[in-house]
Amino acid sequence: MAMLYPTYRDIINEVNRESGSDEPIISSRYSVVIAAAKRARQLVDGAPTTEDLIDDKPLSAAIDELYTGKIRVTHSEKDN
Repeated sequence: MAMLYPTYRDIINEVNRESGSDEPIISSRYSVVIAAAKRARQLVDGAPTTEDLIDDKPLSAAIDELYTGKIRVTHSEKDN
């Protein structure tokens, strides 16, 4: 079985490091999946990407944007 990169832990660490807050924005794999899925849906619906896509897979682009800090994860009252 091949290892996937970045790992969930890598993404969680990068998103929390970029938040500038002492309280973590993302604390579980579930949160990473939800954030990546929401961003991928935005891309499918026509939102501009921050990346020059190597391939045309929205989920890959969403994960890369999360990991590189090109998009921010926020909480809204609706999500709680």
